[in-house]
Amino acid sequence: MIDFVRNVRLWFAPEEVREEGSTPDYRFSLANERTFLAWVRTALALIGGGFAVDQFLPHLRWAWRIGLALALLAAGVLCSLRAVNHWVRCERAMRRGEDLPASRFPALLSLVVAVVAVAMVVVVLAGWAG
Repeated sequence: MIDFVRNVRLWFAPEEVREEGSTPDYRFSLANERTFLAWVRTALALIGGGFAVDQFLPHLRWAWRIGLALALLAAGVLCSLRAVNHWVRCERAMRRGEDLPASRFPALLSLVVAVVAVAMVVVVLAGWAG
């Protein structure tokens, strides 16, 4: 937990990351940044999908519409927070010469998206309306 709190502080003070270890090959730092941006794009897509479900499926039962929209919005929020946390963790690991941190988040995100997708298939096939 202490390491997580330190990472959150580093989200807003990336210059402090530079004080750790030695400078890695800049290509690794740029690759880390591209990965961060890919996670942010994924978060934006999930958030957009959540709003799309809410706005473009008005005839869907309220509970289904809100449930699916909130699942996508929550996944987007978690994805954006995970992006910056992962960026800091990877940058610190590269500077220290450590292995890159492992994460269960990609599997969790995939499961959430799969569950929402299956629910959407059921909704489309069943034609449930409110």
